[in-house]
Amino acid sequence: MSNNNHEQGFLPEIRVGKIGILKVHQISDDELRQLGQGAGQSLFLNFGIGVFSVAVSFLIALLTTTITSDRVFIVFVIVTVVGFLAGIVLIILWWYTRKPIRRLLQEIRDRMPPEGETQ
Repeated sequence: MSNNNHEQGFLPEIRVGKIGILKVHQISDDELRQLGQGAGQSLFLNFGIGVFSVAVSFLIALLTTTITSDRVFIVFVIVTVVGFLAGIVLIILWWYTRKPIRRLLQEIRDRMPPEGETQ
């Protein structure tokens, strides 16, 4: 047996389990490109949450401590305000850029004919 496998270049054993229904969706190159870009949109959310949490931390520090230096107080206020604004802008950008991907996926799924119909 091993002599026979060695002569044929060792072909691995392949086992295939039956799938009840296999649905294949065809997509265009443009749709594939849009789906490929979808992963970058989560960066807006990640950075938005990160910047927002830094702003909350600075706000808590402003509210709970006494800062005697005017310069340090101004820096804390600027970091807090800019952090809140940047966090809100990034979260809004994420909110608007995530919707087209969801719609594109629904369009691709809607092309599938209902069960029992053939094209």
